[in-house]
Amino acid sequence: MTLPLTFSPEVADALAKGRPVVALESTIITHGMPWPENVETAKLVEQDIREAGAVPATIAIMNGQIHIGLTDRQLKELGQAKGVMKLSRADLAFCLASGRTGATTVAATMICAHLAGIKVFATGGIGGVHRGAEDSFDVSADLHELAKTPVIVVCAGAKAILDVPKTLEVLETLGVPVVAYGQDVFPAFWSRNSGLPAPLRADTAAEIAKAQALRETLGLSGGTLVANPVPLADEIPREKIVPVIEAALAEATNRKIAAKAVTPFLLQHIYEMTGGQSLVTNIALVRNNARLAAEIAGAKI
Repeated sequence: MTLPLTFSPEVADALAKGRPVVALESTIITHGMPWPENVETAKLVEQDIREAGAVPATIAIMNGQIHIGLTDRQLKELGQAKGVMKLSRADLAFCLASGRTGATTVAATMICAHLAGIKVFATGGIGGVHRGAEDSFDVSADLHELAKTPVIVVCAGAKAILDVPKTLEVLETLGVPVVAYGQDVFPAFWSRNSGLPAPLRADTAAEIAKAQALRETLGLSGGTLVANPVPLADEIPREKIVPVIEAALAEATNRKIAAKAVTPFLLQHIYEMTGGQSLVTNIALVRNNARLAAEIAGAKI
């Protein structure tokens, strides 16, 4: 059985010519933002990558194929689609076999990017250890994927709705390098400072690309997690966002929201409680991550 990969003309051309390519997830389109901001943001992010000298490859599952790069028409269709599966390692093959439409999370995007020969991926924030995981055992597959799949993931830290200290502990246990870009503290998605020290620091894209290349040379499995702080002008300071997150988590508990439904619920609730500012910051940090990912993809090492 051949790999069910379909490349957009732009991505196919870039890979054939050895140009830098940056993978993008699709869950942010289907589950992370409302229409039409989701598609508008996707196009802005793709353009940021092009302007930084790389080629964007938004990844999604459609009609039994892993699409590596989407056309404008496909982006629009995905942005308005209903009943889209939210895919991780566990259900990626099932979605392909059933012919359903699926959007890729961090873990699934890493898998697909690696299959396509793409080494760098930009996202918003990774999944991690959920609050109360000692009872629920709710830990994102993103963490284990980072330990398995050799892709550099550029994010703005773990989503601040998570238990960030436990997330960092699990990443350390799994042997995943966690590198803060340009600062010594680990960022927390909407905020530049989680209050936790970053395990590692890099100040250039070339440092990051070289470190991952050496991991592969040494035979070390897995990727590198790059935590890129949101631009200062766009952040929601920690002291402002933490009470909002706590209120949203309490509401999720009251409504017995669980499993894959938790993150979309919390993001929507926080959006409403911040009067839309969380979405503005979310867009800014995704674009910032895309620009850094393009630099890393094009770095000369």
